[in-house]
Amino acid sequence: MERLTDLGIEAYTPTKIEVRKWSDRKKKVTVCLLPSMVLVCLEEKEVSKVFEVPGVRRYLFVHGERARVTNDEVLAMKHYIENTYQLLNKKDHLVGSKIKIPSLNQEAEIISVKGKRCIAQLELLGATVSFQLN
Repeated sequence: MERLTDLGIEAYTPTKIEVRKWSDRKKKVTVCLLPSMVLVCLEEKEVSKVFEVPGVRRYLFVHGERARVTNDEVLAMKHYIENTYQLLNKKDHLVGSKIKIPSLNQEAEIISVKGKRCIAQLELLGATVSFQLN
């Protein structure tokens, strides 16, 4: 990722901290949320610029086209990693109810509430997201 930024390419690798356990110790390590992937922000005319970096193999393709990630989706990933999106009142969010996800500007249906953790399914993407309830 550093080589990409050295070329002036805006790049982001979502990471999280996990506790890994060995036979003699536990250690917190930083791991990639999307293994072997780096998100880049480029103009269409500059898409081949990433191949100047050794080790870059190809873009991720979906349905025969280069995969695109919107800024809102990147922000949603950051909020997920930082666990900064919170719903206000647990009583108002029951299984089956709809909620608005501001960072994605989408609606989701709550599919599970366990303690303070709420899991919802996005209507457009079909992906599941989790939030902390206050």
